[in-house]
Amino acid sequence: MDPQLLRLVEERGLRVVERAGATRGGFDPTGRVIRLAPGMSVRTTRSVLAHELGHAVLAHAPTEHPLTRGRQERQADAWAARLLITPHAYAAAEAIHGPHPASLAFELDVTVELVTAYQDLLARAG
Repeated sequence: MDPQLLRLVEERGLRVVERAGATRGGFDPTGRVIRLAPGMSVRTTRSVLAHELGHAVLAHAPTEHPLTRGRQERQADAWAARLLITPHAYAAAEAIHGPHPASLAFELDVTVELVTAYQDLLARAG
């Protein structure tokens, strides 16, 4: 696993477990546990772990309310995207591949969801 992410996990007093679930990952704020699905690629594991760390850092509480849940998911994706994608790396990847999210994801070693979140951040910044 990514040493930078594992350091952040440790600094925040979290634990990571590999366990199947309905989704690729999850964060349990009560137990301070991040769950990762087994069998994911290194790229996906890295992205999901960063996303779940985002939930932890942003103090998201589990909710069934669709609007709140959607907002929390977008916020966690944005947090993870800012952590894993540098402006320089994004610009270099886009110079090679153009704005195509899947191509950028492979170049940047993240999931398409995080590339899309990063592109949304760029669009909002202007």
